[in-house]
Amino acid sequence: MRVPSFSNIVRTFFTLTNATASTRTAFASSNKAFLPFTRGTVLKSMPTIPFLGSLFGSSSSSRNMSYPVQKSDDEWQAVLNKEQFRILREKGTEAPFTGTYDKHMPASGVYTCAACSVPLYKATHKFKSGCGWPAYFDSIPGAVTRHTDRTFGMARTEIVCSNCGGHLGHVFKGEGYPTPTDERHCVNSISLTFKGEGEDQKEGDKV
Repeated sequence: MRVPSFSNIVRTFFTLTNATASTRTAFASSNKAFLPFTRGTVLKSMPTIPFLGSLFGSSSSSRNMSYPVQKSDDEWQAVLNKEQFRILREKGTEAPFTGTYDKHMPASGVYTCAACSVPLYKATHKFKSGCGWPAYFDSIPGAVTRHTDRTFGMARTEIVCSNCGGHLGHVFKGEGYPTPTDERHCVNSISLTFKGEGEDQKEGDKV
């Protein structure tokens, strides 16, 4: 049997997860009477198939946290586009090597949260990792909060905006990159907005 290449596995994964999320959202919107049962019913049935349960279930501790900026889903959808909402609020992931900031390597400037405009990373924190997503070895102090994410049947470290709780990505440590921290903040481009040096840093201009 021929083993699928890693790139094909990644493409298949994103296709399946994105299609699942879209289908669930569409069903909930058109069947509001069943809304209290849709997610719960699906999750209750998943333990009988361990792989699917770990794949689509979410146990990130960030869902139970409180942040300075609080908005309802309707309010977030009014200020975010569909893809931003899927990633920032529903903890989705953009496909690798497709993000605006993957190969973006400015000499100066700041990457801010796409949801609330608070500065998260300096341009000098960014490095080339080749992973397919923007990579940073550190963040602006206090700007990023870490949580344990146990989806996919393993423990990872999720990173979110400390101001609004928007999902950024995950942080990995000890991979051997020649950086000061030996950490890689693997961040979705869609979760970010870049402001060059000298541009007005309007913190909270979307709050």
